[in-house]
Amino acid sequence: MHNTVKNLLDIENNIKNHLNKLNINNNPNIIAVSKTFSIDKILPLIDYGHVDYGENKVQEAVEKWTEVKKNNSKIKLHMVGKLQTNKVKFAVKIFDYIHSVDSQKLAKKIFDEQSKLNKKIKIFLQVNIGDESQKSGINKNDVNQLISYCKYIGLDVIGLMCIPPVNTDPECFFEEIKKLNKASGLKELSMGMSSDFLLAVKHQATYVRIGSSIFGQRY
Repeated sequence: MHNTVKNLLDIENNIKNHLNKLNINNNPNIIAVSKTFSIDKILPLIDYGHVDYGENKVQEAVEKWTEVKKNNSKIKLHMVGKLQTNKVKFAVKIFDYIHSVDSQKLAKKIFDEQSKLNKKIKIFLQVNIGDESQKSGINKNDVNQLISYCKYIGLDVIGLMCIPPVNTDPECFFEEIKKLNKASGLKELSMGMSSDFLLAVKHQATYVRIGSSIFGQRY
């Protein structure tokens, strides 16, 4: 068994055992964040049957995944990085999920481009849960307004996404966004990475974004 597959199975087991201990019923999807890794490093996971992959640069995703997705219709590609409006038309072609929508302008651009392709992307709204000036995401007080706008134009918003501040205990941020997500009537929740995914699934994350714990360190 290839290392990446073993790593994925270990993570799945860790999540299952952790949730069983806490008596929490949650079966999150693992997004294997494959940014910066070449497709030959990802193929063992594809061959194993894993379907969810994350990239944070549109150009890299197009180059790596265009052919692979033609041959593997089950693969779901997730845009987990910041999306510039001038890259939206390329992103909409290749991605199935976008986790980083944080403005009406970006939402409208995605809607316009997906309409041309008769495609419906699944959307997460990125919330700047720690209120950090250097980080993308909308203020938590503006969430309902952006959800309303997205529904009005016809975007398929399925949940919220957050990246808690580094070097802090993420648990209070996960709890806060879980409540916000629930209050907004959204079903999916994108949070948790290699360092904190067990805490994220405890707070009902339905998608965790894991890179280095699957593929190893990036250089």
